[in-house]
Amino acid sequence: MPLHVTKRGVYAVAVPIELVKELRERTGAGIKECKDILEQTDGNIARAIEILRERGIEAAAKKATREAREGLIGVYVHYGSRVAGMVELNCETDFVARTEDFVALANGLAQHVVALNPRYINVDDVTDEAVAESGLTRDKFIEENVLLQQPFVKEPARTIEELIKEAIAKLGENIVVRRFVRYEVGA
Repeated sequence: MPLHVTKRGVYAVAVPIELVKELRERTGAGIKECKDILEQTDGNIARAIEILRERGIEAAAKKATREAREGLIGVYVHYGSRVAGMVELNCETDFVARTEDFVALANGLAQHVVALNPRYINVDDVTDEAVAESGLTRDKFIEENVLLQQPFVKEPARTIEELIKEAIAKLGENIVVRRFVRYEVGA
């Protein structure tokens, strides 16, 4: 961060408010946190986003043991009404379940289920028999069939697991995919 030298001392130059607003809009972090991180990174917004993402992953790990019994069903019906998906997404409070971010996440996951047709929620659900029957390597089978390990259909640079961890950090509650189903006419 640029420093301003005066006769009275050395002062850090404030980060422009526009930069703070941009970081807040892109990450959902608090204004003070955005300002502090931008000061630490000399106004480097890409590095600030990376730091916030790392902090979010740490926060998600701390919340993972908390019980998630509230939530909602995310639904997506594909154009033509021949394929549909539903995902039960749970959180800790009904307050968070009603937020725009949580609803969008649930519906986005339902759309993902329609598009990529996963068979399992997490790696622990996968049996050795299922992998053997597929003829794929274990890693390839997991990538193609485990929801949390799949690249998000709308943003392939992030997995579903990363997407959920970011939502946990942003919303401040544990979030769990409880179950999902995909319906297809004639299947």
